[in-house]
Amino acid sequence: MRFEGPWLEGRLMRRYRRFLADVQLDHGVTITAHTPNTGSLKGCAEPGLRVWVRDTGDRKRKYRYSWERVEVASGVLVGIHTGHSNRLVRETVEAGKVPSLRGYRRIRGEVCYGRERSRIDLLLEADDRPPCFVEVKNVTLVEGGVARFPDAVSVRGQKHLRELLAVVRQGGRGVLFFCIQRADAREFRPADDIDPDYGRLLREALAGGVEVLAWRARVSVDEIALDRPVPVVCP
Repeated sequence: MRFEGPWLEGRLMRRYRRFLADVQLDHGVTITAHTPNTGSLKGCAEPGLRVWVRDTGDRKRKYRYSWERVEVASGVLVGIHTGHSNRLVRETVEAGKVPSLRGYRRIRGEVCYGRERSRIDLLLEADDRPPCFVEVKNVTLVEGGVARFPDAVSVRGQKHLRELLAVVRQGGRGVLFFCIQRADAREFRPADDIDPDYGRLLREALAGGVEVLAWRARVSVDEIALDRPVPVVCP
């Protein structure tokens, strides 16, 4: 995925009210930017971190600037926009780069399904195989090379695990795809200390036939691309 600017650099002053962040730009002006991420952004929202905000150019928006990148260590950029993860996974699947998800003729997004009234991120279809339901989760938390999800208790994420498990039990294919928007992850593990119920349900889903994939991304200010898979470890 390539992104059009203009981009503005600065330092994060604070993130607050979940969707807002104050940023002091390099030329000294302080702006309030929208934060397109519902998680805690653990490790990615510390005051003083270098950030990049995009000017949407939309003067009708209450907050025309969007905070979308943060440098958490020297040269390690993180994409925090959760809305980009679905597009990243879709373009990677459509390019045939994910071996286990090749061979489907149709891809649809945001399709309603399940007993709990969910919307699947990607539905892969072909005439000669069961439908494949792909739930995408955006990951920004990495500690010691280990990518972890969720970074806050996720009741919604728990629901999606139950839905995928039900899909498999009904004869379909369920896939959970962790999109790690940073390049310093060596493996993925559930964040059991943050949301033990999610970790329990993830293991139950794995035991029940849900497939779990995790890919890390190469991130720059202007481009994000899923780069390679990392092992999923659920001890």
